[in-house]
Amino acid sequence: WMYINRCKFNDTKTECLVIGRQPQLKHVSIETITVGSSQITPTDSARNLGVIFDSNMNLKNHISAVCKKSYFQLQNLYHIRKYITKSACETLVHAFITSRLDYCNSLLAGLPACDISKLQHVQNTAARLVTKTRKFDHITPVLIELHWLPVAERIKYKVLLLTFKSLHNQAPMYLQALLTPHNPVRALRSSDKHLLVVPKSRLVSSGDRAFSVMAPKLWNSLPLWVRSSDSVESFKRDLKTELFKQAYGLQ
Repeated sequence: WMYINRCKFNDTKTECLVIGRQPQLKHVSIETITVGSSQITPTDSARNLGVIFDSNMNLKNHISAVCKKSYFQLQNLYHIRKYITKSACETLVHAFITSRLDYCNSLLAGLPACDISKLQHVQNTAARLVTKTRKFDHITPVLIELHWLPVAERIKYKVLLLTFKSLHNQAPMYLQALLTPHNPVRALRSSDKHLLVVPKSRLVSSGDRAFSVMAPKLWNSLPLWVRSSDSVESFKRDLKTELFKQAYGLQ
């Protein structure tokens, strides 16, 4: 493939990562692979487009890296907080913190709540910094005041936005091919509700995290008025409104 597309490996920057479930990896034994004149040893994790992938695809290394960089930036902002306005601080938080939390966050869909909570703690700390809220004050009213979606809902937002774009031919073909509209063979009340077929998966820890499974589940759980949006702008607006209500129990 590399030869046909006139690409060439950089031997010194090439990494090898074997991905699978823990029982599967126990039966795999690869000491080295040869790339050009270099012998490449498999690694436990590798960075790809800013995301750290690991052998088990649990993304724990990536989450740890995001938290570490975010806290570093928050510490820097803390030192100048008293010199800037609330609006300026919120702008800086979005630039240095929120952008990190949102980058490729669709890959985090389906991860355990204990992992997502680490990212949520980062967002909570940022919200306290912006509003000058004390450490032990309840954070939910602060997030509502700032109108910030929690991290878990931001992940759903990204997956659902990709789903909407895929259904309206605004996403890559490889994503569109993973979604199948629900078209019953006979007339049913669900025929005009813009539902998707949810394929079966064997493993909750990995199969249910796939876009082909996660996207239809989240899409079908949306109210019909959100699924029926006729443009990306209106869908984004309606989706945030719906997820905001779900996250904070608002009517």
